[in-house]
Amino acid sequence: MKASNKTAAAYRAEASYARPTTRAAVTEMIMMAKIKKGLSWARIAKAVGQSKEWSTAALLGQMQMTKQQAQAAGKLLGLPADAILILQQVPYKGSLPTAVPTDPLIYRWYEIINVYGSTIKELIHEEFGDGIMSAIDFMMDISRQPDPKGDRVQVVLSGKYLPYKTY
Repeated sequence: MKASNKTAAAYRAEASYARPTTRAAVTEMIMMAKIKKGLSWARIAKAVGQSKEWSTAALLGQMQMTKQQAQAAGKLLGLPADAILILQQVPYKGSLPTAVPTDPLIYRWYEIINVYGSTIKELIHEEFGDGIMSAIDFMMDISRQPDPKGDRVQVVLSGKYLPYKTY
């Protein structure tokens, strides 16, 4: 029997094609690496070169990273080459497993929209007219506000206003 001329790299490449990496698997790798290395999202974001909010969304599978961003995250987290490639792909957005979230913190956001959604809509329409706030041309900032009665979570959402067009 003749010995194979394949290199170790060729075998590794074949193995990665035999079991393709999914975005969900990459997210699990990222979460485990973050925990094992004791990293914060802010520290990872600094390496990526973007905000902690955007970088976290990207690493949780909701944004597409550039090659440089993915490589920076991959280096810091010790991700394999396939995971770095997945981070550069356009994701299927929307990460909640159910229509009504069951995680208590995420459910509170759902509750906020149920209670205040119509108010937000009315006030945006009154101020801007008939249109929407973009979730594409969008920024978010999450910070802690010290308060003697208990710290507060401050979330600032800023999206470009997009008017509906007539045609």
